[in-house]
Amino acid sequence: MILHFEKGTANDEVQSVRDRLECEGIRTLLSTETARPIVGVIDQVPEDLQAELRGDRRIESIHICRGDRRMVERSYREMPLTVKVGKVEIGPGKCVVMAGPCSVEGREIMLEAARLAKDAGAHVLRGGAYKPRTSPYTFQGFGVEGLAQLKESGEHFDMPVVTEIMDASHLPAFVDHEIDMLQVGARNMQNFTMLKAIASAGIPVLLKRALSGTVDEWLYSAEYLSAFGCPQVVLCERGIRTYEKATRNTLDLTVLPLLREWTHLPIIVDPAHAVGVARFIRPLAAASVAAGADGLIVEAHPRPEEARSDRDQALLPNELAAIVADARVQAAVTGRQFHA
Repeated sequence: MILHFEKGTANDEVQSVRDRLECEGIRTLLSTETARPIVGVIDQVPEDLQAELRGDRRIESIHICRGDRRMVERSYREMPLTVKVGKVEIGPGKCVVMAGPCSVEGREIMLEAARLAKDAGAHVLRGGAYKPRTSPYTFQGFGVEGLAQLKESGEHFDMPVVTEIMDASHLPAFVDHEIDMLQVGARNMQNFTMLKAIASAGIPVLLKRALSGTVDEWLYSAEYLSAFGCPQVVLCERGIRTYEKATRNTLDLTVLPLLREWTHLPIIVDPAHAVGVARFIRPLAAASVAAGADGLIVEAHPRPEEARSDRDQALLPNELAAIVADARVQAAVTGRQFHA
């Protein structure tokens, strides 16, 4: 359960309620919400103690959680969360675009791709230094050198960077290169050992939904990150695996209104991995923003035919610019700020 205290309740009064619960062996969490004190109660509360809490004048309302999640539950905060990635804010009332090549392929092409993304109006630079590939014989990324090239390109164009981490042992390199946001890919959504390890770094995380991951499983993975030290989590819907083979995956936009009720975390959409075909990305990106996404993440490459991975879904410069322009208009129409 989650306890919402009356606004203005003193810290010592909130602590007295926590002490009362914890003396019974019931663990509690204090939300970082500033509008009012909010306390998450982790363990089962006996009925007599529940009655005591309901009668406490300091507690305005009690919210029952879905399952064992606490920190990512919508009621754990008064207002939806805003995650800051460098100078870019992802959250309520805003719309951002992350763009860049699927893979970091070399210093010059990365700088060219970063210029493409910046000129089109994107806010965060993406690029894979470590690449999870289905075939062991395809390009796997440049590793640490790729991190250096990505960060250099981001700094050159004043853009924070996001890139995928595939193993906890790689974390020191990501920290050393001051990567602004860690991406947990679909294949690692339930790699709980890795989630716990990377959470300790305190770097914002972009958590992609697994290919067959349910919303419950996805949010439990976000709870792992939050519980182990990283509450700055952004969810990313990237399409799920269904029986349909005409497109790469099936984009599930039904999760957007659902997640607004279930969690306070920001939500962005990756239409590129959902459809897998560049010419179909623009309408899906528009639909995502219209449905309330806090942003988009797409792949763009100066010369897609030369890309070493995901060339079929890599956008040309004019295609990326059109998607950014659409998002800017839709953000304005829906009363949101398109990040400068």
